[in-house]
Amino acid sequence: MRRTAILGMVGLTACVGCQMLPVQRSVTPQIPAAQTSRIEPVATVVNKPVVPLEKAPTDNPNAPPIIQAVQHLEMERLRRPDPEQLPPEQFNPAVINVLTLADLEHMACSTNPSIARAQALVEAARGNWLQVGLPPNPNVGYEGQQIGSGGKAEQDGLFVQQEFIRGNKLQLNRNVACQEVTRAEHQLNAQRQRVLTDVRQAFYQVLIAQRQEILTSDLKKIALEGVKAAEALQRGKEVGKVDVLQAQLELENVEIVVENARNRSRAAWQTMAAVVGNPQLAPSRIAGEIDDVGTSLDWQSSLQHLLSNSPEIAAALAEIERARWAAQRAQVEKVPNVTVQGLMNFRDNGIGGNPDAAVSVGIPVPLWNRNQGGVIRASQEAAAAERALKQLELSLQNRLVPVFERYANANNQVTRYREKILPAAQQTLEFQRRSYQAGESAYINVLTSQRTYSQTNLNYLDSLRELHATRAEIEGLLLSSSLESR
Repeated sequence: MRRTAILGMVGLTACVGCQMLPVQRSVTPQIPAAQTSRIEPVATVVNKPVVPLEKAPTDNPNAPPIIQAVQHLEMERLRRPDPEQLPPEQFNPAVINVLTLADLEHMACSTNPSIARAQALVEAARGNWLQVGLPPNPNVGYEGQQIGSGGKAEQDGLFVQQEFIRGNKLQLNRNVACQEVTRAEHQLNAQRQRVLTDVRQAFYQVLIAQRQEILTSDLKKIALEGVKAAEALQRGKEVGKVDVLQAQLELENVEIVVENARNRSRAAWQTMAAVVGNPQLAPSRIAGEIDDVGTSLDWQSSLQHLLSNSPEIAAALAEIERARWAAQRAQVEKVPNVTVQGLMNFRDNGIGGNPDAAVSVGIPVPLWNRNQGGVIRASQEAAAAERALKQLELSLQNRLVPVFERYANANNQVTRYREKILPAAQQTLEFQRRSYQAGESAYINVLTSQRTYSQTNLNYLDSLRELHATRAEIEGLLLSSSLESR
């Protein structure tokens, strides 16, 4: 029943420009010139609304304190870009912009070369549709008879020869080619979706990398405060030199984390620039809300969405229809074409007289070759195309399984970090810091709490990165890696 529904939904389609109309076997599918409007991108992917910078919330009373603080810091950084976060050779205060996801998607659809390549293949398929339906050209030539007879019986004439295609072969050729155009259009849609998925994944990579820079800067401040506290307690002879050394060592470790975050941010932007199709794109601030992960996805709805809207399935359906038309075309190959030739003799040097004419008609006799092998091949290719559709459905389900598992794990981790782990890590750190400053706790306890707080927040961002990446892949119909060769 599901396959029947898919067939009815997507349809065994013919191409009319860039629109998809059901094929009626009694109606010859048509295709207009290449000037028709281009195909729109797949419209099934959920686009997350990007909150304008001036309206983005800086606090959420229901969020843990650490998230409120980081959100506030992030929005302040977006409003006032920090030159230290950009490579010195690329920083120019006059050209810093704030980009949204919609801006980057539009840019990618215009400049990513894989889309232009897929569009060129569509136009090539349109050209093939035009060519295969054209009748053969007539032959025009000169004919001389009894040449070398000393002018006694020589005749000069012109002939016209034309082959007439029978069995509706030309129209069947175009029916086959029309489905090739349809398949190329679906492949173009698939490529656009790959680009959009890659852009969305790269967008959140950059956004989370920018958040990590803010977080690591905050962790550096905490480590500096720890060094100052240890030095103050040492001056008061309440702790020894070891505590100061441990605090300084922790600060050095945090410096490594800060530099790693900056490197990750640069790498994320370079990936974004490549996906967008503009490797020279200068680093800019991007506006988005990484903590908004949307409503949770469920397996059945995700699977149904994939099977009902995948352009890969639509292309497979077009291939089935192409193979069926090809099987019909193979059946009529045995119908012989007719060749007609007309001859006009306009001069007789030998005996004189009026011009005369001749007509010849030729037709091959399908005695041994009736395209038996071609019929078998075409029919089996049609059967194979139908089996390929079922195989593709199972393959899509199999590909969805590990992606959805990663999504479910990341979704669970993000929820637990928000509701329990992050608040507990922050409260523990604050408690240990107050206890240490009051001389009631050893510095090793502060150090342990500080490291737990740092790692917990970094793990939370890693979970967010995985959640956004897998959600974009699921909503993008498992289409990604747009720059890979195919």
